[in-house]
Amino acid sequence: MEEAVFLKKLQGGYCNSLSQYSRFLTREVQIGDVPMGGLNPIRIQSMTTTDTMDTKGTVEQTIRMVESGCEYVRITAPSMKEAENLANIKKELRYRGYDVPLVADIHFTPNAAEAAARIVEKVRVNPGNYADKKRFENIEYTQQAYQAELERIYKKFIPLVKICKEYGTAMRIGTNHGSLSDRIMSHYGDTPRGMVESAMEFIRMCEDQNYYNLVISMKASNTQVMVQAYRLLVETMVKEGMNYPLHLGVTEAGDGEDGRIKSAVGIGTLLEDGLGDTIRVSLTEDPEFEAPVAKAMALRYERRTAAQQMTEPVQRESISIDVLPYTPYEYNRRPTIPVQHIGGHHHPIVMLDVSGQNLKDPYFLTAAGYKYSAGLDKYHMADQACDLAYLGDALPSFSFPGNLKQIYNYQTWLGLKDRNNCHPLLTYAEYLRTGIQDEQLNLVLVSASEAGQYDLSVLKDNVILVLETGALHGMAEQREFFIALMNAGLKIPVVIKRDYPGLAADDLMLYAATDLGALLTDGMGDGVWIVADAELSLINSTSFGILQATRTRISKTEYISCPSCGRTLFDLQETTQLIRSRTDHLKGIKIGIMGCIVNGPGEMADADYGYVGTGPDKITLYRGKEVVKKNVNTSRALDDLIELIKEDGNWTEVKA
Repeated sequence: MEEAVFLKKLQGGYCNSLSQYSRFLTREVQIGDVPMGGLNPIRIQSMTTTDTMDTKGTVEQTIRMVESGCEYVRITAPSMKEAENLANIKKELRYRGYDVPLVADIHFTPNAAEAAARIVEKVRVNPGNYADKKRFENIEYTQQAYQAELERIYKKFIPLVKICKEYGTAMRIGTNHGSLSDRIMSHYGDTPRGMVESAMEFIRMCEDQNYYNLVISMKASNTQVMVQAYRLLVETMVKEGMNYPLHLGVTEAGDGEDGRIKSAVGIGTLLEDGLGDTIRVSLTEDPEFEAPVAKAMALRYERRTAAQQMTEPVQRESISIDVLPYTPYEYNRRPTIPVQHIGGHHHPIVMLDVSGQNLKDPYFLTAAGYKYSAGLDKYHMADQACDLAYLGDALPSFSFPGNLKQIYNYQTWLGLKDRNNCHPLLTYAEYLRTGIQDEQLNLVLVSASEAGQYDLSVLKDNVILVLETGALHGMAEQREFFIALMNAGLKIPVVIKRDYPGLAADDLMLYAATDLGALLTDGMGDGVWIVADAELSLINSTSFGILQATRTRISKTEYISCPSCGRTLFDLQETTQLIRSRTDHLKGIKIGIMGCIVNGPGEMADADYGYVGTGPDKITLYRGKEVVKKNVNTSRALDDLIELIKEDGNWTEVKA
């Protein structure tokens, strides 16, 4: 078949090409009247947060979601009564002129899945808890016992497959990092490989029944795990002659700027390599706010494809995964020799362009993380304080903070009378011809498109490269530069620079998180420099947000909060904001905020503490995966959570 021939062209192991933008061709799956995969556009979806038994409320919210851009709407069906009520919801939607395909979300209840599959256009099942077990038990399975469990699951799962075949219903096999079964954990551990094998077992069962109307997902709240799992999935599917469409998403991404950046890091990294047929952005906000974010990401690649078709593509030598100097299936930071506090074991730095600011007023530095006190004539340094400030040719009329390095264009730096804490930015040509350089730190600007024109071996050990690109597929071009450095054995630290002139603030967050996050996720980059027509505070917070989302530099509390659904037992948005208001100074602590037990100990797998709804007005508190307090009244649950953090010695008071 045509897809099978296409599969043989894979060069990146998990994608068509590591050099050119090329979308991975998947099997087309029919979901109602909106097909997915194949040559169809990247589809947008979200999930309702209403009680599924509230027919009117669910219909009204679904309509708002469709109007915001949703092409598929998922609705939870935790039991038979909700599954059966999907018929009433669908009937009312059709009566009101909305033909949007509906997706039933199933956990734990095969009978609900079987009922829903007769009603809606698609069902989502989680292999970790559909017929398997998740009790956080360490069970040693013999090969015989493992196979016996698989056969038991097969018998429970196949009735659903047969119903889906009969009714033309599609299925998403949705693996979640936090809900791998004890059986999978016993063999593969809490790993991307375990996630992939969990899905593959169910895919093979479907194919055994000649059922192929499948969509696959590999979700995690940890972006590194999520990206690695999807890559391994594609590699594994291709080896077995499969090319099912991919549903992309980062679970429990959170809200606001953090949720958008974290989603873009995970989803965007995969989209850059041509993977992904549908997107769900999981925000702890009303679901109609999710689709516009997903649409903005998808639109970027529609435009890229159109631009490539209109212009002569730049042909670059294809990179084979077989000769990569790193593995894209696990995180390892590129080894570098540090220069000052950049590179080596130091966390990536943040560089900001302040050349357009009012350099007569020190108060602008508040946006960069340095709050000036006139009375004390000193600066207070925030957790998200940038490390390097680029001034170009502009000279400030006040003293900068002592721990904020100032970067000037080379000729301006030469003219400085006092060069203390001031360092030059040079082009490669300037570096070669100049006789005067800074003894401590020199930033040398290089273009990824001109990689073959540089002899980087002549650079001294006090040089940091600033890597820029103007390419349409700039992430891949910069990645090629890093690969060339690694193959040459050069351990020069690199600051990744990206320019986004004229880009709106919302798109800036998404594009930068994608472009920089994709490289950082693979261990490439010792710093980030975003240049944009935006508020300095937004550029700074976006830079730190990208580092946080890639787990390469932790500068604030991380909230792993689910986006809510009909199973949620409290107001997630209100509760998340309340918890954030009292804990957002706890740098490096991860707090999971989950609406129900389904998204509880599993989904917040790597959180330090958990706040999980377990009944009306009841909360269960976790330390990691360990239950500490059950059925705490909501009114005192936050206080008890804070006491738990204090008991562990992880509490700090808010700085005055």
